[in-house]
Amino acid sequence: MDRSPPNSRAVWLIAWFLLIGLPLSAETRAANPVLSSLSPSSGLQGGKITLTGTNFGSRKGKVYFGNTELSGDKIAAWSTTSVSTIIPKGTGQVSVQLKTGSGLRSNKLTFKYGSDGSAPDTGFLRNFKVLANNDLGMHCVDDDFSVFSILPPYNVINAQVIGQDANGKPQLVDKSAVILRYSPIPDSRNSINSTSLGKSNFWDVDPVNNKSFAEQLFGAKLAPGQGIKNLYMPADAPSPVNSTFSWNAGMGLFAAEGIPIFPIDDQQLYNPYPMLRISAFDAKNPSVELAHTDVVVPVSDETTCSHCHASGKVAANKAAVNWSSSPDIEVQSRNNVLLLHDYSENTDLINHKPVLCASCHYSPALDLAGNGQPTGDQVGHKWMSRVMHDYHADKMSAVNGKPLFDSPAPVGGLDASLNGVPPADQQSCYQCHPGSETKCLRGAMTETVTCQNCHGNMAAVGGAHALRAYGPTEQINPSADQSRKAWTDEPRCQSCHTGDAVKHLTPAGATLASDGIRLIHAFDLNDPAASPFLAGNKRFAENDSKLFRHSKGHGGIACEGCHGSTHAIWPGDSEHPNDDIAPTDLQGHAGTIAECTSCHKAGSLPLTLGGPHGMHNVGDTRWGDEHGHPAFYKSNPTECKACHGADLRGTALSRAGADRNWRTEWGSKSIKKGQPVGCYTCHNGPDGD
Repeated sequence: MDRSPPNSRAVWLIAWFLLIGLPLSAETRAANPVLSSLSPSSGLQGGKITLTGTNFGSRKGKVYFGNTELSGDKIAAWSTTSVSTIIPKGTGQVSVQLKTGSGLRSNKLTFKYGSDGSAPDTGFLRNFKVLANNDLGMHCVDDDFSVFSILPPYNVINAQVIGQDANGKPQLVDKSAVILRYSPIPDSRNSINSTSLGKSNFWDVDPVNNKSFAEQLFGAKLAPGQGIKNLYMPADAPSPVNSTFSWNAGMGLFAAEGIPIFPIDDQQLYNPYPMLRISAFDAKNPSVELAHTDVVVPVSDETTCSHCHASGKVAANKAAVNWSSSPDIEVQSRNNVLLLHDYSENTDLINHKPVLCASCHYSPALDLAGNGQPTGDQVGHKWMSRVMHDYHADKMSAVNGKPLFDSPAPVGGLDASLNGVPPADQQSCYQCHPGSETKCLRGAMTETVTCQNCHGNMAAVGGAHALRAYGPTEQINPSADQSRKAWTDEPRCQSCHTGDAVKHLTPAGATLASDGIRLIHAFDLNDPAASPFLAGNKRFAENDSKLFRHSKGHGGIACEGCHGSTHAIWPGDSEHPNDDIAPTDLQGHAGTIAECTSCHKAGSLPLTLGGPHGMHNVGDTRWGDEHGHPAFYKSNPTECKACHGADLRGTALSRAGADRNWRTEWGSKSIKKGQPVGCYTCHNGPDGD
């Protein structure tokens, strides 16, 4: 325990204020800061470290590693409970202490510098970074498992780890170099989700069959808290291996597949956007944490049928059926779905609960054996997506007296009050998918599009019409139309981001966004199948025959690693600030990971067009030099115009990702985040002064 005397100046001030009878300020009255943890508690010079505790104060203070003092710009972030900084140079074991902006010192914790030994096949690496994200932007889970199940507790996090060599060049590392684990971390509201027990009846034993609902539905005898891929939430895990990532050789990244997380935190409060910390440990010395990042692991139980299938509603009002009277509205609605199925299809599901819908209706999302096609009782039945989407497509006209919209949002708006995007509770997708509250789609695109702008309407999603030749994701036989395959034939990034400022698609009848480059609809509005466009200019295209979430780009980095999760593209919107924690942590601000120093050592790169999507160095002060961009433009005029525009006045593709400041031969120049940069930003055109 630290027994050093309290700050003498603070004590003198308190005595003086008491003597003359003046009230103490909140800062003066503040309790001493308390350090509760260091994350990591051991590591290498140049790595990131977070100090967690209480009473740190709102003003930035100082951090001490032994005799090394860190202050000012060396401290990345400071709040009353958390401080982030970079591990300074050092060896052996040192004491870490915090000093508040008002001069109050904390207790001391021990930090141990790790060995600089080379990792297998990676050479000497340091300055590790973790890029991690949920794969879909939102996962769904059933609210109840006693009647039927569509989706079990099953979340997926993908991650990659980068280290820098002695020259500052980044290298991806694999399982031979690092071990990845996930752990709970509180969000900005101090909500933490560490356990799944007591939050669902998934593991409860059905008294009728004396088996858990999990076993009856999925045929697996699971321990309490165990997911169907053997992962646990950290507090439930019997050992660290049950919260450890596996190496996905096919995708070339780390994956935690099947995390059984629920949208209820440890205080039993609803939170569909819980956070987990993804930490990389040295494979040679698993006690040494190299780096970590905090990510949202979104999950919603707002997959509901109650809007239409609750007793007395439009889908549960036939006099010939004895509808459920369960007081639990979700159980009641689910019972009614089975009763309606029995009435319409001459089945007897109500007496064979719980029912796994995918046991008869094939769903790639639950094809855990990897069959790729219907098997057993699924043969001869329609796929789950067609059953749900196409069957209900003509039944979604209104709910609770309000009209439902099942069409793309136009630029001009459906009417003046809607301003292009209908309210969530009037969008047809949100009647079943998460949801009018949790919203599957969030982030950068939510202000201009609905689900239908990318996917088409419910009939299109349900495969009611054949895709055009260019429609299937896997272009195996592009000469023939094909039926849409659920979870495979999905919209593409390149269907709206069809190229750059010089060369992009402008299909007949298509609607361009206000920037004149991107499309508002990912398909021809005259195509009932909503076949996603296939761009000729591949600057922003996914890998051939792969979806965005399976594609990689610059340096082998997963597309989602730089852009964020599908359906939650960075930057996050104002209602979901936790989405921006990961990119801010990696590059200092929200939005697409675009700063070269996120992975490369500052100053280690030449001026180049070799960045992601053919970009030049971002945030490099050398562009302000008179020998920087002028000479570069003269050698690469076409490439510069691709983003800065044919007239070089700047476009949406050349907007600043953060506030910028350059020193030029004429003095300093500043621009604000979001401002398009072109030759006219500083000059009178490309040839002017």
